Amino acid sequence: MSSKTRVRLTPRERLGRGLKYSTMGPVDVTRGTLGLGVDSVRSSASWVSDRYRRSKVAGELRAEVAAAQEIVAGLPEAIAKARKPRRRRRPLLLAGLGVALVAGGAVTFSILRRSAQPDPSPLPPSVEVNPRP
Repeated sequence: MSSKTRVRLTPRERLGRGLKYSTMGPVDVTRGTLGLGVDSVRSSASWVSDRYRRSKVAGELRAEVAAAQEIVAGLPEAIAKARKPRRRRRPLLLAGLGVALVAGGAVTFSILRRSAQPDPSPLPPSVEVNPRP
């Protein structure tokens, strides 16, 4: 049993075969020419779509680079704004809080010290409280 495989010809091979043989010549020449035309149209369409895709990507890249350049251009100004001396409100506020904290600590210390001392006796120091019989 023999298997018969049919070999498909490319348009170029078909055109060459059509020009070579006279019997199938006109048919092969026509099919080869049409095939070459279709292949070239397909190739051109692929090339155009690749170019379009690349130009679109390039345009997006240009837009992102421009945005990054704007950010970098504004960076010195932002740094200068951040380094400007602020008003002296905050140091005055901190100094006020410090004074209040020290005063509160002094008051607390004096209250605790007084509560730790015993109450003074109304009796004179030479009199004993409990005489022994």
